[in-house]
Amino acid sequence: MTSPYPFSAVVGLPDLRLALLLTAVSPAIGGVLVRGEKGTAKSTVVRGLAALLPEVDVVAGCRFACDPAAPDPSCPDGPHAVDASLTGAVRRRSALVELPVGATEDRVVGTLDLQRALGDGVKAYEPGLLAAAHRGVLYVDEVNLLPDHLVDLLLDAAAMGRAHVERDGVSVQHAARFLLVGTMNPEEGEPRPQLVDRFGLVVGVASPTTAAPRAEVVRRRLAYEHDPAAFAARFVEEDAALAARIAAARRALPGVSLPDHQLDRIARICLAYRVDGLRADIVVARTAVALAAWHGRTVVTKDDLRDAARLALPHRRRRDPLDPPGADQERLEEILEQELGGPDDDPDGGDGGDERPDGDPDTGGPSPAGTPPEGDGTDGGFDGGPSGPGGRGGAGGAPQQPAGGARDQRAEGAGDQRAEGTEPPAVEPAPSGGPATAPAGELAFAQAPYKTRLLKIGGRANRQHGAHAGRRSPAHGRHGRVVRSRQPSGGKLVTLHLPDSVRAAALRGASRVHARDLREAVKVGREANLVLFVVDASGSMAARQRMTVVKTAVLSLLRDAYQRRDKVGMITFRGAAATTVLEPTASHEVGVLRLAELRTGGRTPLAAGLLQAARTLHGERRRDARRRPLLVVVTDGRATSGPDPMTVTPALAGVPAVVVDCESGPVRLGLARRLARALSADCVPLSALSTAAAHPGS
Repeated sequence: MTSPYPFSAVVGLPDLRLALLLTAVSPAIGGVLVRGEKGTAKSTVVRGLAALLPEVDVVAGCRFACDPAAPDPSCPDGPHAVDASLTGAVRRRSALVELPVGATEDRVVGTLDLQRALGDGVKAYEPGLLAAAHRGVLYVDEVNLLPDHLVDLLLDAAAMGRAHVERDGVSVQHAARFLLVGTMNPEEGEPRPQLVDRFGLVVGVASPTTAAPRAEVVRRRLAYEHDPAAFAARFVEEDAALAARIAAARRALPGVSLPDHQLDRIARICLAYRVDGLRADIVVARTAVALAAWHGRTVVTKDDLRDAARLALPHRRRRDPLDPPGADQERLEEILEQELGGPDDDPDGGDGGDERPDGDPDTGGPSPAGTPPEGDGTDGGFDGGPSGPGGRGGAGGAPQQPAGGARDQRAEGAGDQRAEGTEPPAVEPAPSGGPATAPAGELAFAQAPYKTRLLKIGGRANRQHGAHAGRRSPAHGRHGRVVRSRQPSGGKLVTLHLPDSVRAAALRGASRVHARDLREAVKVGREANLVLFVVDASGSMAARQRMTVVKTAVLSLLRDAYQRRDKVGMITFRGAAATTVLEPTASHEVGVLRLAELRTGGRTPLAAGLLQAARTLHGERRRDARRRPLLVVVTDGRATSGPDPMTVTPALAGVPAVVVDCESGPVRLGLARRLARALSADCVPLSALSTAAAHPGS
């Protein structure tokens, strides 16, 4: 078996390493979410952590890793007798279990054999990944792409520390306490806010921006690939020292004191930062205590509070569903400076350790505000650089990107201007970082979004075989309301329809249910779609502030698509051509940014927009045939450039579509309705898109 890449061999990334070490010291912190672009060693660091975790004692033969000193009373492999002497225990390494994005629900929580349960009265249960991760680490790569039903399972397990399997009156539960670690690329979309909130700490990572650390990363990687065992042997002592320090900090954790005046500071910081709920206060307190134990202190200091707040708070303040987490780093820094920047006011005569030795190679974490990093940052050790998701640390002074990232901050800025009705600067920076340029065309600004009516696809898709769960269009699947039953078509029975199974046995005159009597429940739920917007950005849209209304409508539809877990894409047409301003993606925040930058002017090449939509949908169908598209054309139907749009509508035959009619004024030509008929689409007037318009009394 290939040796894992050593944790100590990773170059830079001090905030990430510190966050992982703190959660290893105190799993009650709630895990770590790692945000960063691809190729920034997120997975490598997480996998290296498993080798540092202390070994655990488990009951011999227990598939659920029960602690022999305090076994789970409801363990399916139990009951186990309490073994204080650990004579019946087996010692093993803490498990690192990876949850793949494509995992099924049965693979995560475990499988119940319903045929044996009904026929033989036996609870035949096969444990899943949650059972395997108990008392270890559950690692979810690309956690933002995890399906909703798996997110719900993780939320339940993280909140209760237990996993439940409920199938038609048959119930099994077991302990599932684990360190949850997730990694994600913000460009691929944000996870649900409820899931983000379950992570105690969030860290943003970025690639080094200077040559020396980048070269050192490549040098070490090549050495590891050439001889993994020899490379790992170079860092055995450093990893062993970190493992010993984790174990020592765990032992010292119960003896760390959090004074009342420091607890008051935490409350004031969280109130000033306007976080939601009280989980933030609890996580900051737990992280500060873990930091004190990690540094060998018995009392929490204000430096511990500062570093804990920078790791635990940036992702907990969101004003809008499309606001990325971590977009208020400057505000957090101001609050920390106000609450912690002055002289210590400890009534007992000092914090007893605010000053931290410079250059401590084992701290792995943030240093006081304003302290420059020591050394050149090329040794890969814990360089004590500036902390927090917004600081600059790591190898060679590489930036530790804010938890939302610079791209997300720009998107949020657009959202703020939208919500407040103010106008951003008309001059945009050049993509290459060169001189600012003023793109041609007029720039309109969206107003506050509203709740839109549901635009959905008719008919029902079949999601039985891995299509995309969501909240828009009807679809058959494993979740939803039961509409009928049927005989299993082959393979394992997934969802039992108990009444019809009993009825089938009764019709045969049998006294018990046999395998041939079993009936499978057919359920109808909802699926996520690809919503492709085709937006008219020609000069006619600038008349009478029409583009402001259109942008507000598209912004509202983008928010609706986010809430329904859809992918989104956007095509605009003006002048003589159509442009794909947003390739289909799950990153709705990027869609908000592109919409804010959209300018109007020129003629109306409607046919070009429709052809571009056909090409885009054809490419997406080849990538993911299970996701059904919904085309939303926002136009008044006029075409003043290019061919007649009626000649290109056959290219979109069979594509579910909605035409949002933007025509206004006393004289209306009805061209959008004509286009809708050609596309076999619904036609919705722009004024009727809001639910308030549909229900004026609400």
